[in-house]
Amino acid sequence: MHTGPRHETWLAHPPRVLLPPALLPWLKDAGSLTARIRARCTRFEVRVLCQRLARVRRDEAWLLGLRVGELAWLREVLLVADGRPVVFARSLLPRRNLRGAWNLFHGIGARPLGAALFSDPAIARLPLACRRLDGRDARYHRAAAALARQSRAPALPRALWARRSVFLLRGRALMVSEAFLPAILELRK
Repeated sequence: MHTGPRHETWLAHPPRVLLPPALLPWLKDAGSLTARIRARCTRFEVRVLCQRLARVRRDEAWLLGLRVGELAWLREVLLVADGRPVVFARSLLPRRNLRGAWNLFHGIGARPLGAALFSDPAIARLPLACRRLDGRDARYHRAAAALARQSRAPALPRALWARRSVFLLRGRALMVSEAFLPAILELRK
C-alpha cells in the first residue's frame, strides 16, 4: 500500500463504506477486465485517448521505482461496451522497459492491452490495490474530460472507484490503472 496524502492512498482491500456493492466484484477480480466486459456486452471497443511520453505522478513513480516527474510511456484509453464508456484505463511503462520485454506496447493501437497481458504465461500480475479518485486527483479530471468528449455520456459523479496493479515480465514493470465509470454498473451479469 502506498502511503501519502490521505486522498492518494491505495488500499489492498476495497472498503465497504461508500462503495456500491455491485462495484465490489469489479474491483476485486484479478482476471482480465477486458474479458469480463466482453462477456457482458455484444460490442466491445478500445478508444485510444493518448499514447505518448508523460511525467509520472508521485504514487506512480513510487510503484514503478521511478523518480517523481520522470518520463514514462503513457497510454490512456476508454473501454467501451455497446457504445457506452465503462472504464478509463491508464497504463504506464518506464522508458527503460520499452524495448525487449514489453515491445508489445509499440503498435498496440486500439487493441486491448488486457488480451495481451493475460495470454502470456510469462507475465505475472502483482496484487490489486484500489481507491476513490475525486477532484483532487488529476486522473479523475482526465477521465471526466475523456467522458465529456463522448456523445451522450453522462457527467461523472463526485468520485470514481479505481484499481491498479503492476504486471511483471522478466522483472520489468508495467502499471495499469482502471477507473470504473458509472455505466459499468449497467452491464448485464
